[in-house]
Amino acid sequence: MKNTKKYSIILADPPWRYDFSKDNADKIENHYPTMTLENIKNLTIPSDDNSVLYLWATAPKLLEALEVMSAWGFKYTTQMVWDKEWIGMGYWFRGQHEMLLVGKKGKFSPPKTDRVSSVLRERRTAHSKKPVIIKKWINQWFPEASKIELFAREKTEGWDCVGNGINGKDIRQELEELCQG
Repeated sequence: MKNTKKYSIILADPPWRYDFSKDNADKIENHYPTMTLENIKNLTIPSDDNSVLYLWATAPKLLEALEVMSAWGFKYTTQMVWDKEWIGMGYWFRGQHEMLLVGKKGKFSPPKTDRVSSVLRERRTAHSKKPVIIKKWINQWFPEASKIELFAREKTEGWDCVGNGINGKDIRQELEELCQG
């Protein structure tokens, strides 16, 4: 019997593949396996007809992130900027921020209370680790909603989590197993 579980909240931090690294020491693949844009776009996302997607994107991957959002069936709504308070790498500018894009599918209302600033200032820690406060806010805003984190690196209570960091399986395999029940 196939699992028909769908999620109204999807949080995703895709493992974007970059092709600008001139030094092997700087390659993203030194930290985790990446995926091509097409492979990310072709994932089957178990989202409700009325749902919201929180999608992390770096400045060089903004257009790709918008393509992913559309491929997954979401319409771009707004974004938050995470000021990492730390200057990273870059070729035009040295990156100090990431964007958390918000897209929705169907009818999904924004938080009714406790709306926060569109700029989050929090010093970055480990490579690609996102601020924990984001999941705390989502839990406060939508306590009863079904939630899934895609490309997770650790489990979070109250969330279904899939990703190479959880149990070493490929995310496509994890999503397939999740949807097959």
